[in-house]
Amino acid sequence: MRILIAEDDEVLSDGLCRSMKQSGYAVDCVKDGQAANTILSGEQPFDLVILDLGLPKVDGFSVLRGLREKNKQVPVIILTARDAEGDRVKGLDLGADDYMVKPFSLPELEARVRALIRRGQCGVNPLFICGMLTFDSVGRRASINGTALELTTREMSVLEALMLRTGWVVSKEQLLERLYSYAEEASNNAIEVYIHRLRKKIEPAGVTIRTIRGLGYVIDSMPASNT
Repeated sequence: MRILIAEDDEVLSDGLCRSMKQSGYAVDCVKDGQAANTILSGEQPFDLVILDLGLPKVDGFSVLRGLREKNKQVPVIILTARDAEGDRVKGLDLGADDYMVKPFSLPELEARVRALIRRGQCGVNPLFICGMLTFDSVGRRASINGTALELTTREMSVLEALMLRTGWVVSKEQLLERLYSYAEEASNNAIEVYIHRLRKKIEPAGVTIRTIRGLGYVIDSMPASNT
């Protein structure tokens, strides 16, 4: 899951970024509305946007309006110091999915993020099963026959990307996009390390990650033994 945070308060932005990364999300942060418009106009899809209204260059209302005019339905949480009823009404009328006023509770924000992502998956079963391996895309938990699988945040993100497309090839580039923000440097070697670690952890579930040379990786059930 990938989140964009548009917030010009550097301390708050850094805190939100760290919190969301600890929850397992890939996070991009921008400090003004012009940068938000640029990144939202790109090909990289986002699962959620946390949007301040008082952004420099282009305000949050304009960013939200432009997003909805382009028919992009990514969930948006407005996070602002503006508590006037008129601002709340305007934000929701422009297409915001939620509106929180600063100061705010971080656990509550995280809960609202999970709720909106869950809503975005409405009609889609959040549980993905491959062999004895189960992945909960909302709770971000993996288990083998009901026993929790201990994974690092990066390993969980790689597994999520593969499980969402079980039986289909996922390229290294797609995995890198899920794991790292634009500001972070990453290499294909990092993906290979995570894949190697995951293979060891999921083999007891009767699941393997196959390398498709030149294309990427496929997660699938191991063939049944003939013995």
